[in-house]
Amino acid sequence: MYRFANPKRFLRIAAVVLPWSAALTVAFLGLGLYLALLASPADYQQGESVRIMYVHVPAAWMALFVYSCLAAASAVALIWKHPVADLAAKASAPIGACFTFIALATGSIWGKPMWGVWWVWDARLTSVLILFFFYMGHMALTSAFEDASRGERAAAILALVGFINIPVIKWSVDWWNTLHQPASMIRMDGPAIHASMLAPLLIMAAAFTAYYVTVLILRLRGEILARKIGALRMTRIQDRQEERGPHMKEV
Repeated sequence: MYRFANPKRFLRIAAVVLPWSAALTVAFLGLGLYLALLASPADYQQGESVRIMYVHVPAAWMALFVYSCLAAASAVALIWKHPVADLAAKASAPIGACFTFIALATGSIWGKPMWGVWWVWDARLTSVLILFFFYMGHMALTSAFEDASRGERAAAILALVGFINIPVIKWSVDWWNTLHQPASMIRMDGPAIHASMLAPLLIMAAAFTAYYVTVLILRLRGEILARKIGALRMTRIQDRQEERGPHMKEV
């Protein structure tokens, strides 16, 4: 793990991964949209409105996945003081917040023709909304203090506390009576979705995952560069103060 604590080594690895993740994002997204919007059949009950599933479901998966990555990075930063882990958590939060917002928005649009309402306070919807607030709180805390390390530590603690919400979201449909259907992918007897719908769903999920990796690397590059610029400025300020010191004593 400490091999990746060196920003220069991490950037070298990221430079190799970035072109592949970007290419996979474009390829999977193009194929997934074609299959989802044109090739896959309409649902016998929901009709054409079912196609929003190919954005809503992968976005919801990514909302949970990105927060899990954020919480893992926060744990590594708190326990092992890993410098890149703090930056990875900070870079992941806006991406996860966007996925969560997309899941909430598309779910609301999908719910109107299916349930007759834009929003209901059922367990899964409410817990996903709470997840969005955890993302927003993490972003707010990272920039709430003049001392960046204090903000990162507070945000990391919040991320670990918020991780309790992840299993609540996952199993809320089993624990409580909600409008959401039970799990249809991870089941003991196999997925309950027809292959013609399952394939584009998985491809879109792969596209969203590759997109996350791509944007995460780009944001991490920016964060590392910003830290380098900040450190260089501090060094220059200290050098100027040391240069002025002897002159001030002579005066």
